[in-house]
Amino acid sequence: MAKRGYHHGNLRQALVDAALELIAETGPQGFTMAEAAKRADVSAAAPYRHFTGRDDLIVEIARQGFDLFADVLEYAYKDGQPSPLVAFEAVGRAYLAFARAHPGHYAAMFESGVAVNASKDLAAANARANNVLLRAAADLSARMPPDRRPPAAMFAAHVTALSHGIVALYARGTPGARAPFTAEQLLESGVGVYLRGLGFLDSDT
Repeated sequence: MAKRGYHHGNLRQALVDAALELIAETGPQGFTMAEAAKRADVSAAAPYRHFTGRDDLIVEIARQGFDLFADVLEYAYKDGQPSPLVAFEAVGRAYLAFARAHPGHYAAMFESGVAVNASKDLAAANARANNVLLRAAADLSARMPPDRRPPAAMFAAHVTALSHGIVALYARGTPGARAPFTAEQLLESGVGVYLRGLGFLDSDT
């Protein structure tokens, strides 16, 4: 394992990187500041020059995670192109891809118990990611009959909950170990059922 620490010139980020490894191995509550310091190859006291404790370190990891998440979602959404439905489906796939590619960030963001308003920067990063989901939901639901159209925030929350459940149950570990379908197939079919229930898709679509 490559050594980290002062010679990197950025102890704060070295500690974040060390904690990300530990979170991926043991979960967001399964490590101590001393272990993060050891993994970063610094003294046990060094982390406290940048963070008040483990929760403060996790807040920074979550902030970085939501910034990455927002970038991934915005890239997938492409301003609703080539159509609201295609863009919405792309955002869903991007959600799953992010969870796989950044397990440490994802755990800090959604499984650590840290409140999204724990810091202004974290709240802003979370809002930027949520705004992509809201835009995707609003653009798609705008094509539904008004009497069948849920509020965009509710629409986004439903699909986020579905995506998060699929990540928790089926998108980790060995693909196919818990279901004979990929996480993407489960999300696509789940969103399809949801949209048919709203009358957006025909039953034969």
